Amino acid sequence: MDTKKLDLNLLVTLETLLAEQNVTHAAERLHLSQPAVSAQLNRLRELFDDPLLLPAQRGMTPTAKALELLAPLRLALDQVRSTLAEHRHFDPEKASFTVAIACTDYLQAVAVRSLAVMLRERAPEARIALRHLDPSQLETQMANGEVDLALMTPEHGPGNLRSRHLFDERYVLIGRCGHPELRQGLSVAQFVQLDHVIVSLRGGDFSTPVDDGLAALGYRRNVVMSAASFLVVPEIVSHSDFVALVPERLMRDRREEFKIVECPFPLPKFEVSMLWHERNHGHSGQRWVRECVMELAGKL
Repeated sequence: MDTKKLDLNLLVTLETLLAEQNVTHAAERLHLSQPAVSAQLNRLRELFDDPLLLPAQRGMTPTAKALELLAPLRLALDQVRSTLAEHRHFDPEKASFTVAIACTDYLQAVAVRSLAVMLRERAPEARIALRHLDPSQLETQMANGEVDLALMTPEHGPGNLRSRHLFDERYVLIGRCGHPELRQGLSVAQFVQLDHVIVSLRGGDFSTPVDDGLAALGYRRNVVMSAASFLVVPEIVSHSDFVALVPERLMRDRREEFKIVECPFPLPKFEVSMLWHERNHGHSGQRWVRECVMELAGKL
């Protein structure tokens, strides 16, 4: 059979014809004209290389080939109908699925941790697969189904992905509770003299856009350590006199453990958005997960 010529509607017509064994009755059930059903029957005969239904005294009689097709045909169409019904009426309590999320370690701690708890409560069979965020590969990964959602600063993502704003984030300066020099109201000159830990996602860099801004003001801060992850920075700071600029939400549950002060000069906020590919846009399960992320972002 040449499947390029196959139309799902033809199989629905065949199922109806085999049930009714009458072209007129089948046409009524399908809400089609009798000539249209007859034309489809002719196409089916060509596809299966068999008459399928033969004229009889009353209606039509299925051939042996048609009777052989009936059970697998109904099974296949029932599976298609079931898939469509599940897509339209997504039930998270019964659905078994995996959502692949790409994001930085900071957003794993701030957002995905809470999302995992939410999904566990609302969709017990759901699983989360965390992926390393690589903006240069993101579009390909999403097109291939390797990544379903990305949580990131949108300007670093491909421009043709769909996106929703989640929240705006800002940086705060942290140090251990007993830090002798860290306090509110630091001057820029005092700030740059502190021992700083910075985060270099590539690893090994000792300069960030903050340092570019300081250089424009005529200052250079004392960077003593470059970390590859925001998550390790609070632990480093808590056991030293180092300080660090970190996203504020990273410290939301740890304010009693650290000194947290304002940076002595204005730093731009950064936006966090949710990005996804067009291939997942209409999927009811993926849409439900995105709604959960939006709900969570409102609480953050």
